[in-house]
Amino acid sequence: MPAVNKRLLQPGEQIRVLVVDDSVVIRRLVTHALEQDPDIKVVGTAANGVIGLQRIPQLNPDVVTLDIEMPEMDGLEMLRRIRREYPQLRVIMFSTLTDRGAAVTLEALSLGADDYVTKASNEGSLDRSMVRLREELVPKIRQFFHLSAPRSAAAAPEPARVTPVAPMRQVVKILPRVVVIGVSTGGPTALGRVLPELPAGFPLPILVVQHMPPLFTRLLAERLRTTCQLLVEEAEEGRPVAPGSILIAPGDFHMKVASYNGRVSVHLDKSPPLNSCRPAVDALFASVGEIYGGAVIATILTGMGQDGLRGTQILKAYGARVVAQDEASSVVWGMPGAVVNAGLADRVLPLDQVVPEILRMAGQV
Repeated sequence: MPAVNKRLLQPGEQIRVLVVDDSVVIRRLVTHALEQDPDIKVVGTAANGVIGLQRIPQLNPDVVTLDIEMPEMDGLEMLRRIRREYPQLRVIMFSTLTDRGAAVTLEALSLGADDYVTKASNEGSLDRSMVRLREELVPKIRQFFHLSAPRSAAAAPEPARVTPVAPMRQVVKILPRVVVIGVSTGGPTALGRVLPELPAGFPLPILVVQHMPPLFTRLLAERLRTTCQLLVEEAEEGRPVAPGSILIAPGDFHMKVASYNGRVSVHLDKSPPLNSCRPAVDALFASVGEIYGGAVIATILTGMGQDGLRGTQILKAYGARVVAQDEASSVVWGMPGAVVNAGLADRVLPLDQVVPEILRMAGQV
């Protein structure tokens, strides 16, 4: 699915949301959670995909929140129809933290869903469920829009200023030894386009942080393994960082690297989240800088927020090369935009030019 750039909301304009779910409880919960934000308005609800499709032209929503399992027409079929008939409409899927939920969510993302949230489970109270849902869903809705004048405390904050890091040493040319990739919203689709382009025999290890929970990262690795020429695995503690392999950080663990007797391997930990993320791009990038110095190709792809900004600055100070995805091809230009706006990117490229540039930087072309 082509990227849809952020839409600028005019003063007083609200983000219009249609909630599609067969559960009355979930429809009410989502409606109450969203309507506490003054910039969001739930314009309607629907109990299945058939009703939801009927209500899109009637209600003209900006965003649809979409359950997967529903009677008459499920979420995947409704999503297919939305992408054919309303390509600019943003779609956020509701998923469950199960193998099936994760697998179907990845399928939805491949069909063009913009993002997903996980349904509340075992929260213990309706109030806690409401808080968790609001904290997760509201930012994912807001990420697709520029608000002309923030009216509430929930409005997106200004990007944090990053204290400059002085270069560690003057380096003319460093032969890269590792590729690191950070990605979030839109990531499964982006990785599904980028990683299969890496040729068999590519001589560098590739380490990937994709913001996803447990189960999802394992299934993402399995899905990518079927299309890539290189081995793709979810990283495990102590796994060697070997040439020609792609390791994806497991959900809820920071992925770092450590060196023992000259052998670099994966180290996983549950230290506090960075940028509200675990795994975090910053954790990987900072760790890679300690081991590899500037012998790194750092790549920042589509994603919400600015995770990776600090880590990229650290790598850049060592002399690493940095590639950022451009705004036009990003689902959300938060993470790459932060790196570009900080002046850290050596190249800013559309997604289809990222691998050719990595190959060039790695001396493979």
